[in-house]
Amino acid sequence: MKFILAKKLHMTQIFAENGEVFSATVLQSGPMTVTQVKGKEKDGYEAIQIGFGERKEKNISKPVLGHMKKLGAFAHLKEIRSKDPKGNGMESKNVGDKIGLDIFVPGDVVAVSAISKGKGFQGVVKRHGFGGGPRSHGQKHSEREPGSIGGGLRNKVPKGMRMAGRMGGERITVKNLNVLSIDLEKNLLVVSGAVPGRRGTLVEVTSK
Repeated sequence: MKFILAKKLHMTQIFAENGEVFSATVLQSGPMTVTQVKGKEKDGYEAIQIGFGERKEKNISKPVLGHMKKLGAFAHLKEIRSKDPKGNGMESKNVGDKIGLDIFVPGDVVAVSAISKGKGFQGVVKRHGFGGGPRSHGQKHSEREPGSIGGGLRNKVPKGMRMAGRMGGERITVKNLNVLSIDLEKNLLVVSGAVPGRRGTLVEVTSK
């Protein structure tokens, strides 16, 4: 399994040789460092932990700094578990190894996961796509109201009832995106389509 951490930069357009245009998202990655390797004998499962990004050491707790063993002051630490029962080659990684964009090639199909934009407290029309009330027949000021939630012998609101509330800020995974181009010098990865999150959001890019 291929895996990298990256930062969302912006969206753009990519033109193919035949003139076809693709909407695309530009992601900026960088050399990631393996900070820990876990094995079945000691930890019960196969996984590696990688560090990505930079931050000031004064903003990192001493236990985390000691865990990173002077490999760097990373802004993000992420553990990747192997989906292959045999380990999928993760046991060959060692602490201090670098992982870069060279593991991908144009044409790879990837899945991108990130935290979506937070939209605050929203009503049912925007949050759930409700149609609202009718605009006539005696209605007044109720165009975007949720309407009745059901009567009968109910004495509480059923769990899962669609109502107004906080919207966004959830982990979203978009699958079947294509890698359009890779710039190893600038550590840029261009994938087709839209990616969750705002500019600067940390994203996870995975491929089989």
